[in-house]
Amino acid sequence: MQENRVSRWYFGGVSASAAACLTHPLDLIKVHLQTQQEVRERMIGMAANVVRREGYLALYTGLSASICRQMTYSLSRFAIYETVRDEMNRKHNGLMPFYQKVLLGAFGGFVGGFIGTPADLVNVRMQNDVKLQVELRRNYAHALDGLLRVWKEEGMRKLFSGASVASSRGALVSVGQLSCYDQSKQLVLATGYLTDSILTHFLASVFAGGCATILCQPLDVVKTRLMNSKLEYGGVFHCLREMARLGPEAFYKGLVPAAIRLIPHTVFTFIFLEQLRQHFGTVVVT
Repeated sequence: MQENRVSRWYFGGVSASAAACLTHPLDLIKVHLQTQQEVRERMIGMAANVVRREGYLALYTGLSASICRQMTYSLSRFAIYETVRDEMNRKHNGLMPFYQKVLLGAFGGFVGGFIGTPADLVNVRMQNDVKLQVELRRNYAHALDGLLRVWKEEGMRKLFSGASVASSRGALVSVGQLSCYDQSKQLVLATGYLTDSILTHFLASVFAGGCATILCQPLDVVKTRLMNSKLEYGGVFHCLREMARLGPEAFYKGLVPAAIRLIPHTVFTFIFLEQLRQHFGTVVVT
């Protein structure tokens, strides 16, 4: 008999939160680029302006909301995906086929995206605050303050503004990250050249991060605009129409910083997750 370790249900949320602490400045710059009405600044220029106006710590504005988002959104999707996947693998004494991983990843991501929408909304607003004029800033003290103020000032419904887009984006990201990571790791191990090591985790997560970036970028831009809007858009379709007038490139605004942010975040998340699994995971005898 062989002993294997599987992840505990909360490892995904912990790993994603740790990764968010390292990649948060990139996420902040991505939000700033996506909320520009016209392309006026690029990634480096935007970062330089934030630092010049507010200082280096401004690059970590909204970190509490980012962690709150990961502990709702990522924790939910990882918990659903890994718990069901491990149970299916155990029952059928084998690995799930790729199409089942895609379906499971999409379902877990959709549910996680919906659960994480309130924290995501506050995250976007807090990150975007530093580029607004002082009198226009919302000035949330932290994630909980932001959630409570949105609820009191704008109503419960506003907390789930853009939930349909966030859920759809979550489904696409999870297909790119979870399903593609699992499949690419499986294929790398099947070659026999590499073992279940950090190098394997790194290669598989880079591929998964690239897939996730390409799949979700259009919806990510729409989600960001809806969450940051002050009644400029009447809904998802209104936002889509307005963006379509700007041309196809509007849907991939901030693609490079999105990739620069999402790929490292994916890599760090899975490296942390695999280390937690190997050292603290539940032992399963096969």
